[in-house]
Amino acid sequence: MTRSMTQVIKIAVLGLAVPVMVTFLMTWTPPVVNAEAEGAADFKAKCASCHGVDGKAATPVGKAMKIRDLTSADVQSQSDAELLNIIAKGKGKMPGYEKTLGADKCKELVAFIRTLKN
Repeated sequence: MTRSMTQVIKIAVLGLAVPVMVTFLMTWTPPVVNAEAEGAADFKAKCASCHGVDGKAATPVGKAMKIRDLTSADVQSQSDAELLNIIAKGKGKMPGYEKTLGADKCKELVAFIRTLKN
């Protein structure tokens, strides 16, 4: 039984490609997303105008609307799930951001808010 040259080349290529792909898949790791850094960028873009860059709500809008200080023990004692719900769905005068940012970005905001402790 003879094989055509095309079949031999295909088998040779597969013989080389499969081990290379297996090695790649075994050693490749997905890029690590730094949730705090990503959250910081979104915080600056979406939240800082009211909450302030430092989260203390000492901005004119923050003072006028009596926005909560994100560095306070009261806010920091809330669970991640509670903070995520407020960010995603909104609360009081604060709009929800889940539809515009997505769930993952809202989680990154929670991670950043955790860095704002007093």
